[in-house]
Amino acid sequence: MSSTFFVGLDVGTTTSKAVVFTEAGDAVATGRADTPWTFTATGAELDAQALLESAIAALAEALAQCPPGQIAGLGVASLAESGVLLDGRGQPVAPVIAWHDTRDHAELADLRRQLPGQEFSAVTGLPLRQQWSLTKHRWLVDHVPAARHAVRRLNVAEWIVRGLGGDEATEQSLASRTGWLRLADRSWWTDTLEWSGARADLMPPIVTAGTPLGRVGAAAGLARLTGAVLTVAGHDHQAAAIGAGADGPGDELDSCGTAEALVRTVTPGLSPQVVADLAHAGITTGWHAVADHWCLLGATQGGLALQRILALLGKDRNDLPQLDAAATSIPKLSLRVVAPPFGRVDILGAGDGDTPAHVWRAALETVTDQVAEIHDAMSAVTGPHRALVVTGGWSRSEALIEVKRRRFGDLVRPDVTEAGARGAALVASMAAGATTTPDFPACV
Repeated sequence: MSSTFFVGLDVGTTTSKAVVFTEAGDAVATGRADTPWTFTATGAELDAQALLESAIAALAEALAQCPPGQIAGLGVASLAESGVLLDGRGQPVAPVIAWHDTRDHAELADLRRQLPGQEFSAVTGLPLRQQWSLTKHRWLVDHVPAARHAVRRLNVAEWIVRGLGGDEATEQSLASRTGWLRLADRSWWTDTLEWSGARADLMPPIVTAGTPLGRVGAAAGLARLTGAVLTVAGHDHQAAAIGAGADGPGDELDSCGTAEALVRTVTPGLSPQVVADLAHAGITTGWHAVADHWCLLGATQGGLALQRILALLGKDRNDLPQLDAAATSIPKLSLRVVAPPFGRVDILGAGDGDTPAHVWRAALETVTDQVAEIHDAMSAVTGPHRALVVTGGWSRSEALIEVKRRRFGDLVRPDVTEAGARGAALVASMAAGATTTPDFPACV
């Protein structure tokens, strides 16, 4: 009996990660390729065609290791906010600006003059700050003449799906990161479209992650994938929640990477005032990759702070088991670590008896307190979380997990190394018609 596989592709800020999974959800092959940014004075940009080629390279590497069998579906998740503008022939007409690029500071200032931040947040679910697509688009319209003649705009995962032979569509969790989408009714907001020089007809129809969008074409050059069902699996954070099994109502994913992100799945219907208040606290509200659900998303740079402390102590990841064991055994701390989102990390109140383990424990307490503020703000409006699922590189720190348990109670650590790719593959299995979840089980 031949095997059936599903592929998840997670196109991230740093790399594209392709993973082949069995019907039981086990990874059997992986591939990776760097995201081809060109760095600029304000951040980074890239060529859309080079990004597509990078994604194909990651897929080719994974497919070369894949055992014999049919590949039934491919799901693509990606970073959000960045977009691809196309002309009538389907060719990119402008660079893709990174979500973290700051070249749009003047555009943001103008948007703040034109539109009150409270209204913007209440309608879109987003804080009025640099990051979202609309100010990047306005910059392109003002500075790249060809951008003014674009006839289509796609988010990154949507561009990859199109490049592999799929149909054009706008996936709702990615649309929620643009600043153009009205959260309440999932429609385009004319005010912000007009301000940014965009139009509703630039966008393909809005769909939910898992909607079948055609099949991989032979022109993609990936013979093993040809004929596989294509789908957009949404924003990488929400895809990771699906892949880790944290996608039920009230479930919360704690993704402990360089940025520590909290992703909570909630029922739609929070009031505009509550949505605006969450945005004021730095928490976004948007449509989820999970059908008929919203997603609350907040983040810190806790992982970056931990990396700085580790380097300051002259340690690396190989030293974690011993450092964690010593940190966990400390009954009480006298020193504090102060770790603002950007800038230096300060160690305060260190005494003669304090050791690297004391500093490490204090750092773990600090980053946990930071993410707890986001967690508590979410719980204040949606009620207690149902399950807390912890993934990411720093979740391998036993001392961090112990600190989290003391703060949040029971938690789950699924045995998943690429939750975003796993979620994308699970969504692909649904798009391909394999909707019986016991065949591709959740991790919780």
